[in-house]
Amino acid sequence: MKDMQASLEKLRTDAAEAALVRDLATEPDKKALYALLAEHLCNLADEVERAIRRQRAQS
Repeated sequence: MKDMQASLEKLRTDAAEAALVRDLATEPDKKALYALLAEHLCNLADEVERAIRRQRAQS
């Protein structure tokens, strides 16, 4: 469970960093790429969070 929690925190941090790069990017292609990356990382973090909740509910 601790590994999953650490993964969740890492994904949230990476998503925030990607969003920051997106906001600072001046080139439209880079802005779009980092927007997509931030969204994808947020989705992955949401999935990990749901998995953690399911595991806790089963315990």
